[in-house]
Amino acid sequence: MGPILVLILIILTVIIDVYWLDRDSKRWGWVKNWSNRNKAILLIGFIVISGLVYLGLSSKFL
Repeated sequence: MGPILVLILIILTVIIDVYWLDRDSKRWGWVKNWSNRNKAILLIGFIVISGLVYLGLSSKFL
């Protein structure tokens, strides 16, 4: 897969998990009382780290 497609897939997966799949707040409930700014920072950081892990693991094949 191309790097752009993988980045889009990672972003969509995180957004779907946070806003659609985690209805009962079992995985992301610990950030329920955070401000929207802190939630955005967490999600952006999670997406960046996931992208870096992907690039690190696939660097052999790029």
